[in-house]
Amino acid sequence: MKIGVLGTGIVGQTVAGALASKGHEVRMGAREAGNEKAAAWAKKAGGKASHGTFADAASFGEIVFNCTSGEASLKALAAAGAGNLAGKVLVDVANPLDFSKGMPPTLFTPQGDSLAEQIQKAFPKARVVKALNTINANVMFHPEKVPGESDLFVCGNDADARRSVTDLLQSFGWKSVIDLGDVTAARGLEAYLLLWLRLWGALGKPEFNVRVVR
Repeated sequence: MKIGVLGTGIVGQTVAGALASKGHEVRMGAREAGNEKAAAWAKKAGGKASHGTFADAASFGEIVFNCTSGEASLKALAAAGAGNLAGKVLVDVANPLDFSKGMPPTLFTPQGDSLAEQIQKAFPKARVVKALNTINANVMFHPEKVPGESDLFVCGNDADARRSVTDLLQSFGWKSVIDLGDVTAARGLEAYLLLWLRLWGALGKPEFNVRVVR
């Protein structure tokens, strides 16, 4: 599968690297062509890895991952191009964290809204699925790093898109992916980061996850 990954930071490189390791063709997108981080990643990741602008990556991918910082996501996706995202599954991994007042951060989205919803409104022809934002990048494609079974969550307006993302996650060993329904569920998934950050502080490390006990 051809996959575009927007973002060159830790999350973008981790997501892109994991997907490339499974044999997917992955193109990493940055604000400008020739980005040093993207070029270094592509060289390390092997023959099926490439890099370019946000638009290059979005055009290339059958599925596109938004791994940019939350505050930069809408601008990055605008640079990627609405036409390049139309009809495609857009996996939103970003969180709307506001660090303007230091730590711990707050959310910059108003009550009754979420970053995923803002993205869906801005790009109505994209099939937005919120996923992977509730765990550390090192765990996203390595569930074995957290002993025992734990849960991931997906939400979005398109049921087929949610299933596609669920299938992809399960191919990496995630046994339990809970479908929360439409994109408004992203409000809870994004707000969970406020607790997640406190748990990181209390536990002393970010490699943890939650289990819904039924």
